[in-house]
Amino acid sequence: MKTLPSAVLALAVAVSFAAQAAFPDAYAPVAVQPQISASGQHEFDLRPAQQRARREGKALYVYLGASDCAYCRKYEQFLSANLRELVPRFAPKYLVVDLRSQLSVTANQLILRTEAWRLPYADFQRAIGDQRARLLVYPSVWLLDATTGKPLMQMPAGTGTFQTVAEQIEILELVE
Repeated sequence: MKTLPSAVLALAVAVSFAAQAAFPDAYAPVAVQPQISASGQHEFDLRPAQQRARREGKALYVYLGASDCAYCRKYEQFLSANLRELVPRFAPKYLVVDLRSQLSVTANQLILRTEAWRLPYADFQRAIGDQRARLLVYPSVWLLDATTGKPLMQMPAGTGTFQTVAEQIEILELVE
């Protein structure tokens, strides 16, 4: 019976770690937890972040990660490993917004709300003119104008995104 408490403790630690995995604190992200409706919709409200970014004269770097996404952890580890090179590139231009989701949340359940729109994922992508209007992929990143909510550039998504410091800097400097 000694193994039961050990197993419970190990599970609790694993769940705690997964819940805490997110965009590294050094980037000063604004964490946005979803409001979950009775119908299972997970709504991420970006309006407070838009307002703050405008006050600070910044654009939004919106990161959609999932607590149970291995590729998200890989990207977050990359960001942590390259703090010295990347934080100075993020800080003056971007308010980082960390949308915390789960892989089980479907594209129809994931609602993105800005000052201009409140739409399910794919409809939101189409509304803002994002050419990635397709299946939900984790991780996803948007660089959005804080006033219009429109993309500053078209972005890649999913596995293999931003695997080098040079690639990340190109995105931050809006090099297409």
